Amino acid sequence: MFRFRFFPALALAALLPAAMSACVQPLTLAPSDAATVLAHRTITAPNPGLPGPLAVNRLYYGSGKDKRRPEYRDSIAYRTATVNAAPFARTEPALAKSRKKYWGYDNTAFPLNARVWYPEGNGPFPLVLVVHGNHSMEEYSDPGYQWLGELLASRGFILASIDENFLNGALRGENDARGWMLLKHLEVFRALNDSAGKPLFGKVDMSRIALMGHSRGGEAVAIAGAFNRLPAYPDDATQTFNFNFAIKSLVAIAPVDGQYTPADRPTPVSDYNYLVIHGSHDGDVSSFSGLIQYNRFRYTRPGPEFKSAIWMHRANHGQWNTVWNEKDNGRTSGRRLRLDALIDGEEQRRFGRVVIGGFLEATLNGRDEYRPLFRDHRTAGDWLPPSMYLTRYADAQTQWLATFEEDVDVTTGSVPGVRIGADSLSTWKEGDVPARSRTATFRSNAATVGWNNTPAGADTTTPRWPARLTVTLSDAARQTLRLSASSALLFTVGSTDQKPSVRRVPRDSTQRDSTPKSASTARRPTAKPTAKPSKDTVPPDFTIEVEDARGRTARLPLSAFGAVRMPIESYISRRRGRDKTAFPTLAEPVMQTYLAPLSAFAAQTAEFDPAALRAIRLVFDRKRVGAILLDDIGVTTMR
Repeated sequence: MFRFRFFPALALAALLPAAMSACVQPLTLAPSDAATVLAHRTITAPNPGLPGPLAVNRLYYGSGKDKRRPEYRDSIAYRTATVNAAPFARTEPALAKSRKKYWGYDNTAFPLNARVWYPEGNGPFPLVLVVHGNHSMEEYSDPGYQWLGELLASRGFILASIDENFLNGALRGENDARGWMLLKHLEVFRALNDSAGKPLFGKVDMSRIALMGHSRGGEAVAIAGAFNRLPAYPDDATQTFNFNFAIKSLVAIAPVDGQYTPADRPTPVSDYNYLVIHGSHDGDVSSFSGLIQYNRFRYTRPGPEFKSAIWMHRANHGQWNTVWNEKDNGRTSGRRLRLDALIDGEEQRRFGRVVIGGFLEATLNGRDEYRPLFRDHRTAGDWLPPSMYLTRYADAQTQWLATFEEDVDVTTGSVPGVRIGADSLSTWKEGDVPARSRTATFRSNAATVGWNNTPAGADTTTPRWPARLTVTLSDAARQTLRLSASSALLFTVGSTDQKPSVRRVPRDSTQRDSTPKSASTARRPTAKPTAKPSKDTVPPDFTIEVEDARGRTARLPLSAFGAVRMPIESYISRRRGRDKTAFPTLAEPVMQTYLAPLSAFAAQTAEFDPAALRAIRLVFDRKRVGAILLDDIGVTTMR
């Protein structure tokens, strides 16, 4: 008492650490199954995340008079003109003056600046552009992708990291400018490649191009993909376009979505290869927003293109860029975010090297041996850091049987001749899938399918017929699909911790109940309030049963085609209880695509004929009680 009276500051200092520790969320990480899931790599090609044999060169191009960036003023190998981005990047008058004072130019004279890594040799080499997202405009973001530039150049790609720092800081709705600027940089590379004496003359393969972006830049690559094929700017058709570059692939790293909406609609993109990656502990873009773009990405004709979405446990927003690192919330990140939950930054970039390198090898160089990585991440095994991953996949060969988007009838498929039926389910409905961010969704319907096979009624010892859901194909539908032994089924499944109640036993109305009323009552004691049920921890594995036109069946578990897990919770905030109040769910419902070759079923039952597939049955016999999200049931051809 004496000390507190005369030394209040010391007393307060003694109490502060205890008070602060009480407010800190304990480090909570979902148990990892990486030791099992990643134990058996099946891809035998060289690791695409390791440096290649080529020496790496570097150059800068730019305006030659940049006030803030000496490398784009004093070290350029090629001088570029400025561009008038005023129709796309609209600066508020209150900010325009101060921004022009800082940069020395305004939106009527944006520079075309980039740092370029390229291989030693004659080429021509595929071209990849990468663009950063929003960050402090005074802390320049474009140097942060050196780890990608050096890797890709050593493996025979040209990579340019695009400077768009002048679009950062207190601007909104400028992502159309970010995408348009990328296409203006492709014009620079066309000029760099077109005549003798130019620094990259003959080295650039303008028929093999990929665009890559991070954060707002991740949305910008989709916008650039749309603008590339449009004749004019959707918001002002007096601004004509004439791009039409041979862009093959788009890569989005932890992207936002919807900051720009052409003609007030979501950006429509189709017929590119598309890869999107995101981390569970992203402290900036807290929800996997790239799945919204992934879900609306369409293929309008058969081809080699594919799309994939990969979620990485413990990855954050900033460690894809070595300038940003762990600072997802800027300078306050250490006080606001649980930084010790993050995977090491170099390990996060190791994942980036593998999946981005493999994707570019597959889509720009035609290396199909890397495609399995995007269908089932287990095939990459020890190439990947020991963490947990969820993977979505579809390709231009996929024919959809049920996407749950076409109507409100749960029994209809997505093509004529496909019907969906159910037996003994406790839950069966369709609806939009909620995202982690409050009030947000992935804008894609899925079916919620729940079951409870618990014995009930007078005889509780007799096992119950397991619940099931059946997709039936008519003869005409089978002919349209042209199935064969090289066909494969696709299922997109999300786990839940729901526990549906015991389903009702149908009463036999033809039999009179002869049991005395008193005995019947004694058999059903009054229900007492029970404690809150414990959280479900058993993964929702089930059996996939296929049946051909002659009634021959083959059965394999879902887990034969990929890891089956319970929802993976992520705590990203440092403050105790903050995640539970900020987000409606601690486990974002990111689903997993399982690709099941029909040849695997034929190997299990030799008599089964894949070409005559008549029914696909999901039999919920491997877990007594559970529920899943089910989406995008389709058929594709294995490459």
